[in-house]
Amino acid sequence: MGECRLYRKRLIPEECVELKDDEILRLDENVIVTRWKCLKPRQDFFGGISCYLLKKGIKISKILKEDGSLLFWYCDIIKTEYTPETKTYIFTDLLADVVILPDGYVKVLDLDELAEADEKGMIQRDELQICLRQLNELLELIYSNEFASLRSAIEEFERK
Repeated sequence: MGECRLYRKRLIPEECVELKDDEILRLDENVIVTRWKCLKPRQDFFGGISCYLLKKGIKISKILKEDGSLLFWYCDIIKTEYTPETKTYIFTDLLADVVILPDGYVKVLDLDELAEADEKGMIQRDELQICLRQLNELLELIYSNEFASLRSAIEEFERK
């Protein structure tokens, strides 16, 4: 698994960063699970475990406090590009995010950035449509109490 390379690509701010310090815990055609620490030190959280649901276009991250306890769940809508020759994954953050607090409160974030990216031509029309459809699917799963099924790949590594 170590020979695989992961990149996080952002539209706002525009950047592409190799996630070279992420530990890959699972990798198959449907799911990649990683454990990571913050790229830049932060006061509000320490690191987390992320699950890339490759076919759903969703990345779910369990954001952890320094003591390892849950701070919140953070869900990104992503587009995944894979290059087999170099075993490289590029995960493009399509801007819309969902935060789920431990008490179950759900907050949708960055729709203003999504509109800005569309206005400025920073996101392609098909990416915008993918983002909105994946966001809708994620919210439907959350509101129907099926989020636990999405985060199960993360929780299996916590039991080990």
